[in-house]
Amino acid sequence: MLDKHYGASRQVDRAAIAAVLRQFAEPLPAFDSAAFGEMFDRYADARVVLIGEASHGTSDFYRARAAITQRLIERHGFSIVAVEADWPDAGHVDKYVRGLAPSAWKRHIFSRFPTWMWRNAEVKAFAHWLHRYNHQRASEDRVEFRGLDVYSMRNSIHEVLHYLDSVDPQLAQEARRRYGCLTPWQDDPALYGHFVERNGLMPCEPQVVEQLNVMLAKQLAGLIQDDEGFFNATQNARVVRAAEQYYRAVYRGSTASWNLRDRHMFDTLRALLEHRGPQAKAVVWAHNSHIGNAAATEMGWKGQFNIGQLCRSAYGRDAVLIGMSTDRGHVAAADDWDAEMLIKAVRPSRPDSWEHQFLEAGVPASLTDWRDPQRAELRTVLSATLLERAIGVIYRPTTERDSHYFEAVLAEQFDAMLWFEQTQAVKALALPKNEELEAEDETFPFGV
Repeated sequence: MLDKHYGASRQVDRAAIAAVLRQFAEPLPAFDSAAFGEMFDRYADARVVLIGEASHGTSDFYRARAAITQRLIERHGFSIVAVEADWPDAGHVDKYVRGLAPSAWKRHIFSRFPTWMWRNAEVKAFAHWLHRYNHQRASEDRVEFRGLDVYSMRNSIHEVLHYLDSVDPQLAQEARRRYGCLTPWQDDPALYGHFVERNGLMPCEPQVVEQLNVMLAKQLAGLIQDDEGFFNATQNARVVRAAEQYYRAVYRGSTASWNLRDRHMFDTLRALLEHRGPQAKAVVWAHNSHIGNAAATEMGWKGQFNIGQLCRSAYGRDAVLIGMSTDRGHVAAADDWDAEMLIKAVRPSRPDSWEHQFLEAGVPASLTDWRDPQRAELRTVLSATLLERAIGVIYRPTTERDSHYFEAVLAEQFDAMLWFEQTQAVKALALPKNEELEAEDETFPFGV
């Protein structure tokens, strides 16, 4: 398969992989130690550092990612944290961390399935740290916390209308007319996609695109001020456009909808960097399956791409792709879509997996970096094709091989790997008592 889809496959002695990993693995100190952060100074020259995770429910991954990000912000001028979350919900956290709102976690945010992915103690702790850090800085220098994802059709429509009501009531009225095509479906956008693709319902794409174009034209003509409010509203309008396309694409196959989603993530990241200015640098938080170069995996060989691959193409060495993985432990995940969160035991990794090779290397917590051009020997052994595990928000141990493993060439997928032999689940935060779960903006079929 590798010869056909990715180029010449290297013949690697698999028995030698663990020994080479042991040679190059750098043991990790405690997350809160200065020595931990110093290990990531090597990535200070990057424009974008993308930090992955092998599951959406592992505390160790969230805490490591936060500690790395703090170092990149404090010492190396990174000014954007862009996460695999909805733009409007992340926007409430952004207002809090930049001192524009008194609170975030008492609000109705991150309340669609899976709530624990961002509504957890680990993310809250990072947000509090960022709030304190930003408090010492001028408003224009404060670090942003932004969402990249595509699922917030209803909330994004609301945000656009709320903004236009405040700056141009006539344009707001026109926007309500255009978005009226989607209004019957905004609480169940997957049903909209079904009726368009299966029952011949006329799509709402022309109206949605027109609304975005009208807003941009008004701004270019000087009729709307190009400020933070306009940027936020425009990004929400782009989310609505992408969501309309996404929910139709779901019914044309998983590759089309996956690619549309990751293209939107990449376009949003580029918009954030452009909005911030030529010196802007960003840290991206997302699942390994989004930030590792898809071209080096079974995903890419089947026609899918992701934000990591797009960043590699756009920024070259200025994009650093860091994966994270584990052998065993516990994870917050559900049995099925829209089911309750459970704390589930993670099975020990398969013998034919990359995870097992790191386990055999015998370093319980490590950073292994092959971005350095001098590490040719390490890159050579990582050029084998082995299985890699991906746990999203659903974990099905009994069908783990088919549900959670895919083939990957690690040397090309990432620049480095953080390894934690045994891990614990995130600490989910309850919703405010007077709030209930939002109606679903359906994220199926992707649990990552």
